[in-house]
Amino acid sequence: MAAGGHDQRVVPLDGGRIALGSVALRVFPKSRRIRAYLRWSDRGRTRERYLGEVDGENRPDNLQHAWVLAREQGVALPDAAPAGTARRESWASSVDVRATMRGNRSRDTKPEMRIRSHLHALGLRYRVSVRPVLTVRRTADVVFTGARVAVFVDGCYWHGCPDHYRPARQNTEFWSEKISANRQRDAEANRLLEQAGWQVIRVWEHEDPSAAARRIAVLVRSRAAARRSAAPVATASRA
Repeated sequence: MAAGGHDQRVVPLDGGRIALGSVALRVFPKSRRIRAYLRWSDRGRTRERYLGEVDGENRPDNLQHAWVLAREQGVALPDAAPAGTARRESWASSVDVRATMRGNRSRDTKPEMRIRSHLHALGLRYRVSVRPVLTVRRTADVVFTGARVAVFVDGCYWHGCPDHYRPARQNTEFWSEKISANRQRDAEANRLLEQAGWQVIRVWEHEDPSAAARRIAVLVRSRAAARRSAAPVATASRA
């Protein structure tokens, strides 16, 4: 179901051969990070490829994310089906939706790269695609640990941009619920991180990256300065 159907799990092999893949999820106990791997059988031997980290609310979300990663990396073919097999309708049944799914990169998207480039030009240094708070399963796109600022660069479709989001023409109910859940998750992430003392900035992919970077820089520098000035006071009170 996460792949979109039995015939949507196709892994291309050499010589025009194909195999049906599956996704394995592995949790690393210390960091609680979840890594996804694509597995398939080739001439009786099990093959495996690391796809990346996933950070969904539950196992189905993580499996679905893993298949998106596999398709965008070209190791799984969403439109192929074994010879003689009838195609099944899936949640990604339209050409437009499949194109959107392929373009849904988990990190290093073009909007992210543009904003990071402008931030770097402004003299700011940051971490990329990490959890601001290890115990909170939310991964920010750009993180300033000293200032405690977490930046999320949100895609207009996946996060329901009020200016550019347009409902899917097929499987409308499914996608409406999916985008609504993403919005709720965004709001929850904001709340959890702010409760932990972090400031969250969300940037829409359609925003001007230079203006967004300047906005981020102002906040980062002001919070960093405030934390530095407060540090001696905290030290004196403990003494």
